[in-house]
Amino acid sequence: MKRLILSLALCLLAAPVWAVQPDEVLDDPQLEQRARDISAGLRCLVCRNESIDDSNAGLARDLRLLVRERLVAGDSDDEVVEFIVDRYGEYVLLNPRATGSNLVLWLAGPAMLLVGAGLGWTYLRRRERAEEGRLEPLSDQEAERLREIMKD
Repeated sequence: MKRLILSLALCLLAAPVWAVQPDEVLDDPQLEQRARDISAGLRCLVCRNESIDDSNAGLARDLRLLVRERLVAGDSDDEVVEFIVDRYGEYVLLNPRATGSNLVLWLAGPAMLLVGAGLGWTYLRRRERAEEGRLEPLSDQEAERLREIMKD
């Protein structure tokens, strides 16, 4: 039973390795390694948060073949990535670039953190400076009414 569970666990862990089919693998090991490096940074548009190397979707296979085709044609790694981005948009990148409109998204989180910290600091500073003696003591009538309420 332990062997069955172990073999199932290994199969689940090794499943992404099976995504790249043997007929996709390039003969040149250096080109194949470059293709794997590029594919690791490209998002499968069907699976969303998987790289095309890890996905078994048909579109991921098409993208893997396209990457290899461009490498065989002599494109550099950057040219291959630019070709894919031009064709499918910047969403295809697993790690989006911090330029243009994406810069707003990259900077929004830290900016919100700084604004929140500034507001919190301002609130605490004002609270320290508030006058503590502003409360007036209860009048005799108020004190008597409070005693009556507390008895009930």
